[in-house]
Amino acid sequence: MRDPTMVGVDGNAAAGGVVDGSALPPPSSSPPQALIERLKDYGQEHVFALWDELSPQERLLLVDDIQSLDLSSTDRIIRCSLRSQGLPVAAIEPVPESCVSSVEERTMEERERWWKMGLKAISEGKLAVVLLSGGQGTRLGSSDPKGCFNIGLPSGKSLFQLQAERILCVQKLAAQAKNEGSAGSVTIHWYIMTSPFTDDATRKFFENHKYFGLEADQVTFFQQGTRPCISKDGRYIMETPFKVAKSPDGNGGVYSALKSSRLFEDMATRGIKYVDCYGVDNALVRVADPTFLGYFIDKGAATAAKVVRKAYPQEKVGVFVRRGKGGPLTVVEYSELDSSLASAINQQTGRLRFCWSNVCLHMFTLDFLSQVADGLEKDSIYHVAEKKIPCLHGYTMGLKLEQFVFDAFPYAPSTALFEVLREEEFAPVKNANGSNYDTPESARLLLLRLHSRWVAAAGGFLTHSVPLYATGVEVSPLCSYAGENLESICRGRTFHAPCEIAF
Repeated sequence: MRDPTMVGVDGNAAAGGVVDGSALPPPSSSPPQALIERLKDYGQEHVFALWDELSPQERLLLVDDIQSLDLSSTDRIIRCSLRSQGLPVAAIEPVPESCVSSVEERTMEERERWWKMGLKAISEGKLAVVLLSGGQGTRLGSSDPKGCFNIGLPSGKSLFQLQAERILCVQKLAAQAKNEGSAGSVTIHWYIMTSPFTDDATRKFFENHKYFGLEADQVTFFQQGTRPCISKDGRYIMETPFKVAKSPDGNGGVYSALKSSRLFEDMATRGIKYVDCYGVDNALVRVADPTFLGYFIDKGAATAAKVVRKAYPQEKVGVFVRRGKGGPLTVVEYSELDSSLASAINQQTGRLRFCWSNVCLHMFTLDFLSQVADGLEKDSIYHVAEKKIPCLHGYTMGLKLEQFVFDAFPYAPSTALFEVLREEEFAPVKNANGSNYDTPESARLLLLRLHSRWVAAAGGFLTHSVPLYATGVEVSPLCSYAGENLESICRGRTFHAPCEIAF
């Protein structure tokens, strides 16, 4: 697909090998008739409404922009998505207890067995990691990709660096479990999904930081797609007289992006069987978690998700439910959950009936990923979100078309849920400091407090000049993945918070 941003103001174009403006075909005084007829078929001919006011160069840009769209596919998506709005939602039921491995039910023996199973699969090269990283840090007050954000840790590390170093640590642990001396003998391939708005900055950030110690060839970047923004009657919104307004197709765009980039074939060639998929904005994410992988393999499921218990009835998180009697597991967004259901209590346990929060920590088999990409493409149903859209006269209210990563779950023949503690694995970074929740400050404190508990459990001591609840210590992921192997570093030593414990 050509990128209209590659056409310069002097008429030069990088696409198609054209390097001289004189080589471009002369702009027509009227739009291409064949293109007009195709647009009429889909009710989108208004995109040429201002043709007569455009310069020759702007006309070329407009034609190029329209030709870059898959008009047939886009029309199908718009019709299916608008038709699905307002349809009655199937009755939902709580997730059966048998589908969830809860923290209180797990034994130490199970955890150790799953840890070893996971490390074995990793040492055999069967796990890949997919990072959903298409968003910018706009709500954080930054135009950079979210993964570049520094939440204020003593080390000053970005989210990207924390995640890269956790991968390095797991590689080392898997190599040790395999009885091989070199951590380089085990490689976890990292696939990073960007968007057109973050791709270049993400690549440069990794290059400038030398991939944070990873090998450059074990990191693959790929872009999610975009979809036109539309009015409520399904017509394209024009951002400028010669450009259709577009937005990323949601984190669920990962499936079609992996398919179109031929990365399913790449994974199969590498011998990958399992894929760990997560969002970038979680400071405590356990990337390539051996225990979760071992549990997933043990269950023999097609998909799995880590869940945390909902903190209170109106918490703004999606929850796992069962659609219809005996239907598949899926996620209902908090805005779709009736308040009476959100507050309903299980009389036997005294807990919320709909309590399993989705926190975007997923595991898939590669076989299932390939199948669900085809299914989602065929069904063409996207979520419709009403947003302010940039347009000819500033902004207008319109609709963005998105798929979500959890849209895959209704297609799965089997899904397993794995409960984790939010204070150990969920520290979202979504809003700027000063907001009520999910800020860099709240994530920083969650990480420092967790690591302080690790140090104390390993026999270390803490001193501090401010209240301990407002500070703590940071343990480098290169030292420990989940609190293991810290005795030799911490036992009998005193650390003054805040500080980083590193080799």
